[in-house]
Amino acid sequence: MWAVGTRSYGGVMLIVEELHLLLLRPDGRVEGAAGGYRRYGEIGAAIVDLAEHGRVRVGEDKRPRVDVVSAEPTGNPVLDAVLAGLAPMSGTRLQSIVTSSKLDPLDPVVASLVAQGVLAHGERGFFGMGAERTPEADPGPELLLRARLAAVLAGSAAPTQADLTLLAILQGLNVAHRVLHQEAGGLSAGQLRKRIIGLTSGSAAGDAVSSAVNTAMAGAMMAAMTPVIVAATIT
Repeated sequence: MWAVGTRSYGGVMLIVEELHLLLLRPDGRVEGAAGGYRRYGEIGAAIVDLAEHGRVRVGEDKRPRVDVVSAEPTGNPVLDAVLAGLAPMSGTRLQSIVTSSKLDPLDPVVASLVAQGVLAHGERGFFGMGAERTPEADPGPELLLRARLAAVLAGSAAPTQADLTLLAILQGLNVAHRVLHQEAGGLSAGQLRKRIIGLTSGSAAGDAVSSAVNTAMAGAMMAAMTPVIVAATIT
């Protein structure tokens, strides 16, 4: 089981916030390939953030359950919003949790990134009736994030737990190559997939907690989306 981590959130962006930046296009809309599955990835990332903050524990079996070990607020509005919805679901399988619409952290994540000056409120699509676009106001954080992931993929930097989580979720959402095309350094989609699997298996990180987190996340993402992917490939 994994639970408590040591990542500090003072001035450090949450994993779920970093994931949201990666999934946003320059016009402030979510990358089309991720589309309706953004929620799965962002809930999963928030679960990892909560685990690092000592609020949840996730099993290491093939169908892990998520247990809330403390419902005490973290003081971070993004995490506390997810924690409040997660508390009554304690003991639920991870696969069910990442597909739960009531745990979607989109609104608090966007509010946090706007407050940090990273995103800005933009126009609404579909003649003003669609979802609000939130283009970047400050590209610096995303540029630093992408440089960090590029170094990890190139093997010139050791991956952090956040890096492994982001890579596992992007691959689980089947958008890793599209989102990290430049950072992949010329790798094909298949080669990038193998590279990410190699990293997130734990062999490179040497971190049992990180391995458990990312193995669970990758499995849950693929299990949740397999029926959709299969249906989409049937002609």
